Amino acid sequence: MVKLSAELIEQAAQYTNPVRDRELDLRGYKIPVLENLGATLDQFDTIDFSDNEVRKLDGFPLLKRLKTLLMNNNRICRIGENLEQSLPSLTELILTSNNIQELGDLDPLASVKTLTLLSLLRNPVTNKKHYRLYVINKIPQIRVLDFQKVKLKERQEAEKMFKGKLGAQLAKDIGRRTKTFTPGVAVQLEKRMGPSQADVEAIKNAIANASSLAEVERLKGMLQAGQIPGRDLKQGQYELKLIRIQF
Repeated sequence: MVKLSAELIEQAAQYTNPVRDRELDLRGYKIPVLENLGATLDQFDTIDFSDNEVRKLDGFPLLKRLKTLLMNNNRICRIGENLEQSLPSLTELILTSNNIQELGDLDPLASVKTLTLLSLLRNPVTNKKHYRLYVINKIPQIRVLDFQKVKLKERQEAEKMFKGKLGAQLAKDIGRRTKTFTPGVAVQLEKRMGPSQADVEAIKNAIANASSLAEVERLKGMLQAGQIPGRDLKQGQYELKLIRIQF
């Protein structure tokens, strides 16, 4: 992966594209995080970040000129809040082939009042029930969604579906967001998942009944592999069994 540095931005291709906009080409560098974009000096109408490794759409300084953002073929699963403050002129956002999962993950785009073209093709979220109507309701000024013009009939259906208290409740019910990792949770779970008292007793018994050094070494190997030795009484004799720790 490559850090998005000021040097990389300065060295990247810059040109006037077919629609006569100034464009910065940052395709295919495997960039993981959007940063240092102040180095663009707000000189571009379009920035192409296609074919990178970006996971979250954020990290923008104030870029008043930027109108089009190409983010297809990344790994975006989250959209930052308050994009409208950093990108006040954003009209076209291409998020084709990313990893946005839930309808609620799109809610931050509702505040981008300038957005008129949005593509979410080949994102899991497009398979959600009421996907198009949800987006049209959240971003009412949208004109083109997934390269299909938003029809008047769709606008009317969206307004009817999400109107009033029942509509607001429906939007809340289906507008869930992807759960995010909470620092410290995994550590706490790991602490709780230590060996139980029964496991400790089983280990002690197995060691006490070991008849040779070789058997002790075998028990040690089992413990290192995450297995707990226990004993079942069967036909008057002790029979060794393995209890796999479930995580």
